[in-house]
Amino acid sequence: MVQRRSAVITADTAGDSAQITNRLLDLQRYVSAHMNTDLGAGVYLESSYNRDYQRAVDVASSDSNPNGNIYKKAQEVCAPRFNRYSTAYLQCTLSELEKYPASSTLQDEVNGPDPSLYRHDYVSPVWTPDFAGFSVLATGLIALIIIVRLISLGVLRVMLRWHYKSI
Repeated sequence: MVQRRSAVITADTAGDSAQITNRLLDLQRYVSAHMNTDLGAGVYLESSYNRDYQRAVDVASSDSNPNGNIYKKAQEVCAPRFNRYSTAYLQCTLSELEKYPASSTLQDEVNGPDPSLYRHDYVSPVWTPDFAGFSVLATGLIALIIIVRLISLGVLRVMLRWHYKSI
């Protein structure tokens, strides 16, 4: 599973959407066919999100403004200080944008993509018909036999005491 997860992240970094889809399907098939596979918080396609967010910024920055391209100016100031998109980067960009007066035709905010669309999480099955699944089934069956035997011994002991108490 770790190899498939790494393949998804590598494909995301490369930026080929067909490759990303194929790697995600491989990961989904593997997780849904094996017990106890846990992705934790899932796989987040950070590079895809950053590319799509940059496209949204480019669209927003194409608007006309008497001060020029203020989004580009804000990125030129903030991008060298941060190596990836973060809350601090967003704060820096917003503070740079506030330095310029608002324009009536300027888009008020960048409508970036929803980050939850870039998180993929798959659920593994409770039981699968493989060696691990049959081992779990055999263990459960043996545990059930032991529990039934202990209960029957307890009932037998109570019945014997009750029977010999009356004699």
